[in-house]
Amino acid sequence: MTADFHFYEPRLGHGLPHDPFNAIVGPRPIGWISSRSADGLLNLAPYSFFNAFNYVPPIVGFSSIGYKDTVRNIEATGEFVWNLVTRPLAEAMNQTCAPVGPEVDEFALAGLTPVNSNLVQVPRVLESPVSFECRCTQVVQLQTAAGATVPSWLVLGEVVGVHLDRRLLVDGVYDTAAAGHVLRGGGPADYFSVGPEQLFKMFRPQ
Repeated sequence: MTADFHFYEPRLGHGLPHDPFNAIVGPRPIGWISSRSADGLLNLAPYSFFNAFNYVPPIVGFSSIGYKDTVRNIEATGEFVWNLVTRPLAEAMNQTCAPVGPEVDEFALAGLTPVNSNLVQVPRVLESPVSFECRCTQVVQLQTAAGATVPSWLVLGEVVGVHLDRRLLVDGVYDTAAAGHVLRGGGPADYFSVGPEQLFKMFRPQ
């Protein structure tokens, strides 16, 4: 049976009711990033383009569409914290999406508790079961294949400290399903959660 493919060149438009790119590259971990401005103002914002990029040292990164407060803060201080979004925290995370000014504390806006980190000066979200304390390694403005700059910035950071709820360790192994990760999907409002029903095991060839 021959598949019937819809083909498009992104530069010319996709011709569909909603851009499928975000739905195809997904679901994706959410970069729930806390940062602090040079003046000490707190910021907490979610980014749907987030992932891990290296094991040793552990490096994570997120992309900001537009030069937002988070990027400005990280460039000023060199630090940020990633906080895991779980199903019970989904609504609070969504509140931190609000388009508010830099003077607004999203921790307070979403009813969350900032708690001091151990190694960086940026607080983590107390309610989150996992947080990564990070020191910025690179901030890169993205470019097209032709070399033209894009108004998006990739922020990479080395994870220098990890806070991990011991309840999520089963015989010393982190239980992703039990944590209830929330992931960003496609469409204007699609999210996914991870549970034991999605788990299957497949070991690498030896």
